[in-house]
Amino acid sequence: MTIDLENLVRTNIKNLVKYSTARDEYTGKIGVFLDANENAFGSPIEGEHNRYPDPHQYALKSAISKIKGVSEKYIFLGNGSDEAIDVLIRIFCQPGSENIIICPPTYGMYEVAAAINDVAISRVPLLPETFGLDVEGILKAINPSVKIIFLCSPNNPTGNTIAVNDIKNILDCYNGIVVVDEAYINYSSTPSLIYLLTDCPNLIILQTMSKAWGLASLRIGVAFASAAIIDLMNKVKAPYNISGIAQKLALEAMTKLPLINDQIKITVAERKLLISELTNTEGVKKIFPSEANFILVKVEEPNKLFEYLLSVKIIVRNRSRIALCDDCLRITIGTPEENRLVLESLKFFYSREFHTIQQ
Repeated sequence: MTIDLENLVRTNIKNLVKYSTARDEYTGKIGVFLDANENAFGSPIEGEHNRYPDPHQYALKSAISKIKGVSEKYIFLGNGSDEAIDVLIRIFCQPGSENIIICPPTYGMYEVAAAINDVAISRVPLLPETFGLDVEGILKAINPSVKIIFLCSPNNPTGNTIAVNDIKNILDCYNGIVVVDEAYINYSSTPSLIYLLTDCPNLIILQTMSKAWGLASLRIGVAFASAAIIDLMNKVKAPYNISGIAQKLALEAMTKLPLINDQIKITVAERKLLISELTNTEGVKKIFPSEANFILVKVEEPNKLFEYLLSVKIIVRNRSRIALCDDCLRITIGTPEENRLVLESLKFFYSREFHTIQQ
């Protein structure tokens, strides 16, 4: 399949002249640096923080390339996946006249980024109970104004993966951009769709170092796409969007791959154990299948349970007010000790003893 990027990209983005940084003009490490108006005397804290970081993140992209088996020219790094989402909407969607498709319940930043950019939103809800993709509904919703379809797999907050054939069907039938957000893919038994990039030039994959890599505070999001799309994203992003400290620490983390893999295995095992235990817990009405590092649980009295958990300093997300998630709490998989405390707290909340105390 081929796509016509020329017609998809906003005219002002096509005509945009990329900001040229001082580090584009000289990439060496040694020299008398008087080109970027930096403080030549150094930093007031330990470390050489007075120099601007690599705006292209070459070393970090090289490390990611080796792990993912993807050429560096197909990789974009952003200040979290949220920057990638925002950049894509700015590249492809004309404010006030074009729109995106989202499939609620899903990650809220697609909608927020669209609203910030004055881009309309078409909503095609997931199928009730199964949270599967309504492929027919999405294809019916496509019109010339739709520039991007955002899909999340494993989906947040439901935890399920989207059927690969459903995604392929949309990619085959739609000439616009399809973004598949794989923030939780490391916890899934379904492999990443990165392997489809070669055959699907309209596909963009989002991943992150915030979840399985344990680097949420560093804010490093990753996008995989065709070289042409990556070039556009690099043209639109802020010049130095990933700090030097974040790049350095992320590179260090990537040398700890065995540790990360062990943590993923433990998380998946704990997810299975927590689901098993909650299945036999009074007050729990349903636990939805999950391929992420969280579970969505339908419970009795969700608001009261949420407030009780807060009172004992257990913080979960109350999702009971969003589409198709009535009476649901989203619970992240914690350490074995944290998961034990969650189970004990839920069992106590629904016990006769707790209600006797409340009376």
